[in-house]
Amino acid sequence: MTTANRAEDRAAPLTPSPRLVSVDALRGFDMCWIIGAGTFVQSWIGISRNPFTIFLNGQMDHVEWEGFGFYDLIYPLFVFLVGVSIVFSQDKNRGTEPRRKQVVRILRRGLILYVWNFLFNGGFSTRWPDIRVASGVLAMIAAAYVIAALIYCFFADRLKVIAGITLALLLGYWALLGLTPFPDFHLNQKTVNALAEKAGSRSPAMISAMVPERISGVYEEGYNFSNYADFRLLPGRMLNRYYESQGLLSPISASTVCLLGIFAARLLKFQAIEPRRRVLWLAVGGIAAILLGALWSLEFPIVKKLWSSSFCLITAGCGALLLAVFNLIVDVWGFQRWCQPLVWIGSNSIVLYLLSRFVNFRDLAKHLVGGNVEDFLNRLLPGSGAAAIELAALLLMVLVARFLHHRRIFLRV
Repeated sequence: MTTANRAEDRAAPLTPSPRLVSVDALRGFDMCWIIGAGTFVQSWIGISRNPFTIFLNGQMDHVEWEGFGFYDLIYPLFVFLVGVSIVFSQDKNRGTEPRRKQVVRILRRGLILYVWNFLFNGGFSTRWPDIRVASGVLAMIAAAYVIAALIYCFFADRLKVIAGITLALLLGYWALLGLTPFPDFHLNQKTVNALAEKAGSRSPAMISAMVPERISGVYEEGYNFSNYADFRLLPGRMLNRYYESQGLLSPISASTVCLLGIFAARLLKFQAIEPRRRVLWLAVGGIAAILLGALWSLEFPIVKKLWSSSFCLITAGCGALLLAVFNLIVDVWGFQRWCQPLVWIGSNSIVLYLLSRFVNFRDLAKHLVGGNVEDFLNRLLPGSGAAAIELAALLLMVLVARFLHHRRIFLRV
């Protein structure tokens, strides 16, 4: 059966790895919300407070714990597109270079992303144990990328194996969080301080020993196995004092979003199917993933900070739907001029993300539309001055992206 499966996958005609404009455009669309579009939309509520702007304002923030909103899609959509990019990147070299070289490249890229994440979190600007080493946006992307890229590197010709691994990771993560017992106490300052005083130590192991009762299958904030694993195992400073928002166990499930992106890319490259039908199948797959995730959420809630399996399916499904729309408009219908600014951003997304963290574009924008200009705009329309500053900051980022793209400067890890 292994030989038959390999022959079946090799028989599937694939394009010779072209760079789809829609992928860069969708990545740029996603990155826009990170580098300024979100705060620009939020500024509208200062101009007019009505049900529409109140709704949009709420969608530009993450759900506190359980649930799902538009801004909760931004981060996993990027992870999904990392999976899409893995296919186009690896297929160029597959069969022409040794696998060992591909593995080294994957591990190197993951390490570089982690180093950047460490610097984002302050690096060595503080002293131990106040150094944050464990988690962050780029660290999660690095972990998901390495897991998914290595799986594709070894099983690119055996898609059924990749499907089985994806399913195993989703179910395994659910079982890990749902069945593993942990001490029955909440990870909040009051409770931990009381237990530490009782134990005479702030050691997580000693604190845990003060609570002999065990519990499992709960998914409340600070009261679940993932957060407890962070408390016991992660060193240094953590974002939520005792646990991370994307903790030690989250890459297990986050990597499945990347793997589902791999399947989306393979479908888009499958030449035996007419382009419009590929888009249709991609959309159908996205809807199926969303429905399955919604059904699963009845047992395993949709929680971004845990990267619950239901959350991963829903976000991957939304990613597939968005990719289907962009691919239809940009690549199939050929309407590409409108999305050029998105392509500029998407082709240098990591660089722009780094710049948005190290350079205060909002302060730079105030040199253009702050002071008297802002006052003048506010007199014309109250609240429009703040919106103008947010828009100017975003446009400055777009200009940087345009400069890099037109000079053909593409900085990749």
